[in-house]
Amino acid sequence: MTDTVNSIKHVASPLARQTLLDSDLTRPVAGRRPIRLLPWLHVVKIGGRSIMDRGAEAILPVVEELRKLLPEHRMLILTGAGVRARHLYGVGLDLGLPVGSLAPLAASEAGQNGHILASLLAPEGVSYVEHPTIASQLAIHLSAARAVVGSAFPPYHHHEFPTSRIPPHRADTGAFLVADALGAAGLTIVEDVDGVYTADPKGPEGQQAQLLRETSAADLAKVEGSLPFDRALLDVMATARHLEHVQIVNGLAPGRLTAALRGEHVGTIIHTGAAKA
Repeated sequence: MTDTVNSIKHVASPLARQTLLDSDLTRPVAGRRPIRLLPWLHVVKIGGRSIMDRGAEAILPVVEELRKLLPEHRMLILTGAGVRARHLYGVGLDLGLPVGSLAPLAASEAGQNGHILASLLAPEGVSYVEHPTIASQLAIHLSAARAVVGSAFPPYHHHEFPTSRIPPHRADTGAFLVADALGAAGLTIVEDVDGVYTADPKGPEGQQAQLLRETSAADLAKVEGSLPFDRALLDVMATARHLEHVQIVNGLAPGRLTAALRGEHVGTIIHTGAAKA
């Protein structure tokens, strides 16, 4: 009887009773490129402060451009948080809330931006979905509609980051993690600048700032100063499995998003650490 129970419980596997931290054991499996779940999907991240906070003047043209793109592409449109998230951080820090509690507060503002965008695209059947739906039911939603909208913030819940009082992984990082995990066709980050510059184009050295048409995450990691996306994005780019590059485009310039999704080079292309297929 005991032998029967043991034979049912134990499955022959090289990983049985071994630590998954042993790289020699996991390399034969982990070294393979994962299957692309949604290779036809285009992920578009819309900036919170750069686009959504500007109101109708910036939002409506972007919505119209997205509407015209629906017949061409199936899209996951993710929204970031805006200036209200900074207010939430300020109040939360004053109250002494831990970083794990600050993250969902900011994520709620990103979700509000997503609801706004989805409402404007509702006539085309586009709706807002939460993180669990994106994780497990995105394919069925995209079979019913050409696009869905969600929050770009990673679902931290109450995970703690001991090295930071502000959650380091925000909307840009969250959008990349989702796009890479799904094996999407690409990720386009929509901001209010033409791309990545050698210096802050809106800062005191803006006159000397030069646009970088093409660069890599490894090179940008060595550069000090501000970037038009979360710096933590560079860390996750280094371990990408599918996405070979990301393009940063100016959403205030009509047609840039359309051109980017059609494969044109109209912003800054950042190469990741993913190996070519």
